[in-house]
Amino acid sequence: MTVLTLATVSRWYGNVVAVNDVTMTIGPGVTGLLGPNGAGKSTLIHMMAGFLSPSSGTVLIDGEQVWRNESIYRLIGLVPEREGMYDVVTGWAFVLANARLHRLPDPEAAARRALDLVEMSDVSGRTIDTYSKGMKQRIKMAAGLVHDPTVLLLDEPFNGMDPRQRLHLMDLLRSMGASGRTVLFSSHILEEVEEIADTIEVMVAGRHAASGDFREIRRLMTERPHQYTVQSSDDRSLAAAVIADGCASAVELVGPSAAPSGRIHQAEPGELRVQASDHGRFVHVLPQLARGSGIRLFQVAPADESLESVFSYLVNR
Repeated sequence: MTVLTLATVSRWYGNVVAVNDVTMTIGPGVTGLLGPNGAGKSTLIHMMAGFLSPSSGTVLIDGEQVWRNESIYRLIGLVPEREGMYDVVTGWAFVLANARLHRLPDPEAAARRALDLVEMSDVSGRTIDTYSKGMKQRIKMAAGLVHDPTVLLLDEPFNGMDPRQRLHLMDLLRSMGASGRTVLFSSHILEEVEEIADTIEVMVAGRHAASGDFREIRRLMTERPHQYTVQSSDDRSLAAAVIADGCASAVELVGPSAAPSGRIHQAEPGELRVQASDHGRFVHVLPQLARGSGIRLFQVAPADESLESVFSYLVNR
């Protein structure tokens, strides 16, 4: 079992804090590193891989420091998000060069095995500049796997892949996790993480927002206060009915005739804005409240379903 440990890790560039006091433990299996763009996921992965030094804190693999520890690098496979590659060389030459850099006893056999694993053997004789984005992702994957690492770190690995390639990579990561390897991949897409990760770590604005079983994090996301915009034939009466029921913690009545009254106040014309403290009850009871008051519902739409709003709730809860 290989365990990756981060202890109070931070990384800053001048006055910009990219990663702020992150502590987490990544063990065998597949772990998803989830967060919006700019959350610090790439910086964190580069520190885990030993390509970037922490400004403070430590990154360890099985108790050994990662930074400037060449022996540890043999345990780590990195698939970076950036596409900066040697475009004039063939896929075969690129993977073989990585095998030789690791001083493997049979680099040619290792390169062939890695290319087969990612289904790139048939096109390995082509130069990298002729590859699609998805093919470049897979050739980077082959280079990251050529030395058979026990820790695999992937930064947005599904970018540019077509549906068949995505399914193949998902199956590959699942099998690696099941075989006892420590696999961590980053994504800003919730569905990608849900498909294959046993555990997730959530990052927001450089901070570690949440950690645990996917279902547990999903529950936190579902139970957070939800905001809706509602359009009806009588917004004022509907607002009063919603507040009386108790399924909402705040209601904002939008319209030229709206006047401040308790938790109902005026904003821009055209809608009712509701913060539902009990999401399940609100969705169930709203049609009943409208029907009971003789009100027609024209539109009910979630107003805060972006990943950024979900992550902000997790980090501030």
